[in-house]
Amino acid sequence: MADVTNCKVAVLCGGWSDEREVSLTSGRASAQALLEAGFAKVDTYDIADREFVHAIADGGYDVAFVALHGRYGEDGCVQGFLELLGIPYTCSGVLASALATDKAMAKDIYREHGIPTPKEVCLYKGEGYDVVDLVGRVGLPAFVKPVSSGSSYGITRVTEASELPAAIEEAFHFDTRVLVEAAVVGTEITVPVLGNEDVRALEAIEVRYDTDFYDLSVKYDDPSKHHVIPPELPADVVERAKELACMAHRALGCSGTSRSDFMVDADGVPYIIETNVIPGMTPRSLLPDAASRAGMGFPQLCRKLVELALERGSRTTKRTND
Repeated sequence: MADVTNCKVAVLCGGWSDEREVSLTSGRASAQALLEAGFAKVDTYDIADREFVHAIADGGYDVAFVALHGRYGEDGCVQGFLELLGIPYTCSGVLASALATDKAMAKDIYREHGIPTPKEVCLYKGEGYDVVDLVGRVGLPAFVKPVSSGSSYGITRVTEASELPAAIEEAFHFDTRVLVEAAVVGTEITVPVLGNEDVRALEAIEVRYDTDFYDLSVKYDDPSKHHVIPPELPADVVERAKELACMAHRALGCSGTSRSDFMVDADGVPYIIETNVIPGMTPRSLLPDAASRAGMGFPQLCRKLVELALERGSRTTKRTND
């Protein structure tokens, strides 16, 4: 591919979701990395700013680097806007972004493609539920989580049936649908993937923590305290997780990169929990950590994502008013 550092890049971050601050951190780090990679024209935009739409539409940008997380940024909304403008962009397209963000839909797709995922019940706001029935269907312990939220917002791990109503109420603060999902007891690992049609898994990472789950206090702590590379699991189990992560990437129709999270049970079976289509993009985040183990520094990773965006964008038609 030709030298992409001559491209004019717009880094998109911020927005209105619960993950706004996380996104701003990813955006600043990515913009700095792009400059270090040799890109001379890098502008950063908070999509919540009033001037954002006109600035992007009239800015003559060759590519958008999407560092958005959560609603409106990771769910296909901003991707649709960029499609209308004909601006290539990093990470997945409209449909893949929407499907991966909707955990209930994603789990249906995983099952359709033979990817193991924990059993769950989807609840709808305003409809009743029976606690005894929920426990009978998913068991305990269980996780209660919003269908379309990220970065651990609204998630509760419950070990007693009596804890379910409060956990469900908390999750409904973040979405109109809630999953009650069986908690797989075992080892948590995550597998980043790079590529469009030709995909490859990077090194898997075992994630360790002393909290109930991998929450915000752990995600943005010193990664050396929590990331174990490679995972301390049998090699065939890790390879199977890598295979499943690539399968999930393709099944959802992802582009550029994704990161799938798994729980490996006592029998060595990896159960996919979710696929992140815009993984965290700071030097402390999981994707950059895995890439660094493959000899790809953070600036090089950001450049690779731009290259993949342009590769994907070259197969679409530029919109004009001619």
